[in-house]
Amino acid sequence: QVQLVESGGGLVQAGGSLRLSCVASGSISGFNSMGWYRQAPGKQRELVTTVTNSGNTVSAGSLKGRFTISRDNAENTVYLQMNSLKPEDTAVYYCYARKWLTEYWGQGTQVTVSS
Repeated sequence: QVQLVESGGGLVQAGGSLRLSCVASGSISGFNSMGWYRQAPGKQRELVTTVTNSGNTVSAGSLKGRFTISRDNAENTVYLQMNSLKPEDTAVYYCYARKWLTEYWGQGTQVTVSS
């Protein structure tokens, strides 16, 4: 069974940066896509960004230029670098992985941005 474990969340002031990490229990080279979603209180879960095994990325338009995803197959880890954080970025951030038709989710890590 695949497990995804996120870390790196926390409290940061507006304008600050955080880097989230997602470590998979096994090799991530078999995943077709990995990435991040987020869910703010009272809102639906939304896409942040994903990266395919070939390196193609899909990102929410409003986050481009501030959030960057990277993937380290050797470390079975996906990272999310978040810069110029805003209070509206406050949410639980979830790691996501897809292997063909099967999706996997982490337990989430809280990111809180204070104004």
